[in-house]
Amino acid sequence: MKSPAPKWKAPVANWTRWLHIYLSMFSFIIVLFFAVTGLTLNHVDWFPESVSNTEVDDHLNPAWVNAADTAKINKLAIVEHLREKNKIHGQINDFRLEDEEVSISFQGPGYTADVFIDRQKGTYHLAETRMGIFAIMNDLHKGRDTGKAWSWVIDFSAIFMTIISLTGLILLLFLKKRRNNGLLWAIIGGIISLVLVFYCM
Repeated sequence: MKSPAPKWKAPVANWTRWLHIYLSMFSFIIVLFFAVTGLTLNHVDWFPESVSNTEVDDHLNPAWVNAADTAKINKLAIVEHLREKNKIHGQINDFRLEDEEVSISFQGPGYTADVFIDRQKGTYHLAETRMGIFAIMNDLHKGRDTGKAWSWVIDFSAIFMTIISLTGLILLLFLKKRRNNGLLWAIIGGIISLVLVFYCM
């Protein structure tokens, strides 16, 4: 006569199934995104890119940049002017003050903009590069120049994928008929992955 199943078994199985199903659905798009961009990132040559280069010469208020005391350089006014007038986006990667010039570098996913400002005249030269959709996706995958918010998205995606994997394994342990074969394939997959890791190092 079989002994009755422990009381904790059914609730654990139900909660694990619930987590696995609904977290999988909740994070489906972002997990799919990282899967697809893993392929586009690894095979850049498969996805030809369009690159748009733009150069602009313009001017801003000289008083913002030619103050004798560099601490009085109006960085906020300069950056806001450039963003509004030239539709520059991305994060400020570098803001450099020199005797005759101010140089600013903006970077974002698939995007760079470099501005060189003459401190005496207030004239500036803007060189902007916009990459295509695949470059943007690849930069998002790597978290390069994407900001704090996207960094949180990457962290949560990693947490979701970890939970989905673990709950899938736990669910397998409750399936008596498929448990042994499933664990066998998991072990085989793990061994192959380790072999490939050490082979590629």
